[in-house]
Amino acid sequence: MAPATRPTRDRLEQTLAQLDARAGRERAFVKLYPASARAEADSSDRRMREGRSLGPLDGKIVSIKDLFDIAGEQTLAGSIIRRAAPVAPADAAIVRRLRAAGAVIIGKTHMTEFAFTAVGLNPHHPVPGNAIDPALVPGGSSSGAGVSVAEGTCDIAIGSDTGGSVRIPAALNGVCGFKPTAARIPLAGAFPLSPSLDSIGPLAHTVAECAIADAVMAGDLPQPVVQLQLSGLRVAVPSGRLMEQLDPTIESAFAGTCRRLEKAGVQISDIHIDDLLETLAEATRIGSIAGIEASRIHADWLADASAPVDGRVASSLRRRLLVPQAAADALLATRRELVRAMDERLSAVDIVLLPTTPIGAVPIATVSADETTYQHVEGLLLRNTQVANQFDLTAITLPMPALARPAGAMLMGRNQTDGFLLRAASAVEALLRAS
Repeated sequence: MAPATRPTRDRLEQTLAQLDARAGRERAFVKLYPASARAEADSSDRRMREGRSLGPLDGKIVSIKDLFDIAGEQTLAGSIIRRAAPVAPADAAIVRRLRAAGAVIIGKTHMTEFAFTAVGLNPHHPVPGNAIDPALVPGGSSSGAGVSVAEGTCDIAIGSDTGGSVRIPAALNGVCGFKPTAARIPLAGAFPLSPSLDSIGPLAHTVAECAIADAVMAGDLPQPVVQLQLSGLRVAVPSGRLMEQLDPTIESAFAGTCRRLEKAGVQISDIHIDDLLETLAEATRIGSIAGIEASRIHADWLADASAPVDGRVASSLRRRLLVPQAAADALLATRRELVRAMDERLSAVDIVLLPTTPIGAVPIATVSADETTYQHVEGLLLRNTQVANQFDLTAITLPMPALARPAGAMLMGRNQTDGFLLRAASAVEALLRAS
């Protein structure tokens, strides 16, 4: 068959050859599916020749995070303790939808253990070094997802986001990452971290690609993203704690982003949400929602002090398992009230804009060698992104231009305003790329 008649298969073969050449030192992928991917690529090429494309995702090479079920194999979720788990009886819901739309599933990507940390380290596996500089952290928990998109070994990566796990690696590796409203994408067949906060989202080079994958996973018909007119868009930048401790280069890049938006006619104003953040912080002194819910999910092995689990994960979950269920239920009730309060607070604006992370990727060596540094870095990486999960918002990160170490600008919207947010993000993306 002439090469020109099989563009998807040829692209796939180039990628598989690239991955095969580094097989002994692979860090982005935990498992590859060369046989099924080749069959999917051939089917896509056949459809293209016959003029019966399944849509804009048909023939796209897609990686999935190591917490999505694939029929007939264990779902490890980044943990060696799950090597004895039963095999999945069926593909995860989002995997079925991706395949039905013509996606070529190339493999599963590395992640932090149980998706519980944000820096990108997993003691059971080599760290997937940042795509820009392998000596830097990739961000987590969808660490391999961010690297695979940024390095070009997939077109789109699918990750999960409970406190920023899509947007953090996207920002640190210089790509887009979209966290939809949590209820938008079915979680069936995705190993849970925190059912109240978990969401599934795509990482890609463009907003349009994120929108395609999101629509397919949500069971919608993918439509072209029609950019909003930026003139008159009401954008709020939070004053207070979310704008503190910014790396100077990120602070400068974010200020430049705001200036470009204002020149395009965007109305930028301050918004105060620190009171809501402080109320939630007070309520979670007993433990984070994610930690408490995860401790219930993992209660079976937490009693085993010798369980081969990342010490940072195990110690945190053991503390949260001690939280009485009544207190956990009261915390979730408080969260529901705060979600309503935040929605009301944001009703006067269209979009909230802030730096995705206050710092960029740091050297792996610095967080590996010193636990205090690790905790400080993780706290900063999660600080801004987790707001969207805690208050049930939708959010997307876009790479800010001309930075040696990538960093993102994050747009957040109210619950269920995903389509509007993607349209706004597409317009902002075009503005930033033009600059």
